[in-house]
Amino acid sequence: MTVVPLDGDAVDLGALSPEINALLQRGVAAYRVDRAGADRLFREALAQAPQELAAYLCLYKIHTYMGGLDYARDIAWAGLREAARQAGWPDDPAQWEPQPDGSSGAGRFALYTLKALSFIELKRDCRDAALEHLRVLARVDPSGAVGWRVVEDLALGAA
Repeated sequence: MTVVPLDGDAVDLGALSPEINALLQRGVAAYRVDRAGADRLFREALAQAPQELAAYLCLYKIHTYMGGLDYARDIAWAGLREAARQAGWPDDPAQWEPQPDGSSGAGRFALYTLKALSFIELKRDCRDAALEHLRVLARVDPSGAVGWRVVEDLALGAA
């Protein structure tokens, strides 16, 4: 699931129900002029369909951008747990099996969200937590398929 611009202002959030996609698209558009409105739309989408991983992504991204790092962390963890459940993985990333090709679907979302959590923890000045997430990613995603090495470079540069 990538956030890629399509025609006009729409973004590709993956396969979603039309109702949830509409809420998320409205939230993406609102973010430019009404961040509180975007937040409400993303939260509404999540409340209506907590199995839709895109809603977690939208929420943790905007809260990271806006500096709401504690909430971004919390919602990212919730999304990671939901993705792990969908992938049939344990809740605890330390228990995940290596994914030599970076996984796909919900598993890829879980890996990507752990990368995001690493970045969020760096922004929260919690470098040790970020490094712990990165150690898990180094073991579970050795190919670096979800791009965690960029965050690792930031973490190591912050030393």
